[in-house]
Amino acid sequence: MKSFQVFDLSQPTYHNCPAWPTFAYPEIKNEAVVGFDGFTAERLDMNVHTGTHLDAPYHFFADGKTIDQMPLEDFMGEAIIINLADQIQPKQGIDLTHLKPFAEKITAGCIVLLYTGWGEKRSFTEAYYKDWPYVSQEAAEFFVQKQIKGVGTDGMSVGGWYEGTGRPSHEVLLSNNIWALEELFFPKELLAYDTCWLSAVPLKLQGVSGSPTRAYAMIFD
Repeated sequence: MKSFQVFDLSQPTYHNCPAWPTFAYPEIKNEAVVGFDGFTAERLDMNVHTGTHLDAPYHFFADGKTIDQMPLEDFMGEAIIINLADQIQPKQGIDLTHLKPFAEKITAGCIVLLYTGWGEKRSFTEAYYKDWPYVSQEAAEFFVQKQIKGVGTDGMSVGGWYEGTGRPSHEVLLSNNIWALEELFFPKELLAYDTCWLSAVPLKLQGVSGSPTRAYAMIFD
């Protein structure tokens, strides 16, 4: 069996952790405690688009696929790591000038992972909640042309917060059944590699627009 390294790409989920600005913070409450009940069990209450999570087409389209209708194998596979941390500014759209140097590596059926450094800024600040770099419409259209399976980013969303920046990339990607993986965290050690094997499998939540995921990358030696 080949040896490999595993890198956790997920942000932690905890009681009152950062969440989309218009959503309630996650709540984790005990429903049983071992000292009183003989076992411990918790209730989790949060929007499915919280923390490291996936967007399905139904997120933006009433007739789009829900997260449980998307093939499980689409959420795993070879991924291209694109490091844009030194090339991108807050509130800036990722466009073709950022992607063209990687064009030959982005092939049909692959997954694109966009590192901007935003995941390291996770906090309750207005800047973190609104100013992340986002995927522009032309970048989304480029990904459609390349026939990728999905795109992941360490920002709060593939779309931007400000007017005119949030919907275009979502609509282009999701209308072509390309999922979005949002709020990633990239370990520094992973950035030494250009490619990895990614898994970001959703929970089997029926009829909903997205799901939390424990995303991870594997590097095979």
